[in-house]
Amino acid sequence: MSLPNPIRLFALFASLCGQSVALSGEPLPDTKIEALPRSAALPADTPAKVALGRLLFFDPILSATRDVACATCHHPRFGWADARPTPLGVHAIGIGPQRRLAKNAGIPPLTRNTPSILNVAFNGIESGKPFAPSKSPMFWDNRAQSLEAQALAPIRQREEMRGDVCGEAEAVPAMIGRMQAIPEYVQRFDGQITANAVTSAIAAYERTLITPDSPFDRFMRGDKTALTPAQQHGMEVFHKAGCSLCHNGPMLSDYKLHAIGVTDSSTSRHDFRTPTLRNLKHTAPYMHHGGHPTLDDVLLFYDRLMDHAAETIEGGDSSTLPQLDPLLRKMNMLPEDHEPLRAFLDALNSDDYDKSMPQRVPSGLPVSGTR
Repeated sequence: MSLPNPIRLFALFASLCGQSVALSGEPLPDTKIEALPRSAALPADTPAKVALGRLLFFDPILSATRDVACATCHHPRFGWADARPTPLGVHAIGIGPQRRLAKNAGIPPLTRNTPSILNVAFNGIESGKPFAPSKSPMFWDNRAQSLEAQALAPIRQREEMRGDVCGEAEAVPAMIGRMQAIPEYVQRFDGQITANAVTSAIAAYERTLITPDSPFDRFMRGDKTALTPAQQHGMEVFHKAGCSLCHNGPMLSDYKLHAIGVTDSSTSRHDFRTPTLRNLKHTAPYMHHGGHPTLDDVLLFYDRLMDHAAETIEGGDSSTLPQLDPLLRKMNMLPEDHEPLRAFLDALNSDDYDKSMPQRVPSGLPVSGTR
């Protein structure tokens, strides 16, 4: 799988310069990686709106069963995810890895890993292009655009926040009705509690949960001491190995759907969005199915995946192989690359993010994740 040395050197130089390069006649993606903006806030994100969104995020009143909040699966203790392979919504007890279905729950677990909401406000951001928050792709299959659109999906989902209390069409109106019965929410919304107002407040809060000052970000802004020599070497290896073909831009994700040989167990879907590589230290397990507990497992997965991709290039029988993205043929990751790659990925981590929780919520229900 190794490319001839002159081509490897040219590909590395082009990647480090932020340019695309064709290795077999077709154009490749822009592989530039760069720092995050320091803020994701929109002009309408006032302190009062953010504070309201924070309360909503932790309040189980949004769920039809009144026992699940956004924070149930996106908890600050677990990097704003849940540290589980796949999440458990209604009719479950506990938080994070200790969460378990209640006896006779009657509702199956979900089948896709919970993404962290750290930096989710930047989903879809690309190098050198205007950012459009209203078009930000959400979920592993990009089926929703914008934080506001995403916020309503779990409320409607039976396994997440609805249960069997009501039908999907009634879930959001019923949520509004529950909130209209709570004086504090009526006051905070100035009497105008609507689905749009609720999701707008939640999104405003989520836009505060960012980590724009990782060692990588400081390095890219000019502090050449922010990365260790090992991490700088790892960044070179990251480009050379072809990781930046898909993991590029400020979020180190192209937010496109790619087939990497893993199929969804419930839908038979085979293409999923490129995940961000930021804050991986806090957000294990990995991949859309949460099937890889460590980064070492992920790197070994790609080693095997490259072997599969090579078989399709070398004229072998590919009829029994899963569908694979053509970009995998451009990867050049070697076993000796694993250690420097881990060093570079560590530079994308940040411990400096908001981990606070409200002590109470307007519904008077237990704050999600406090017990």
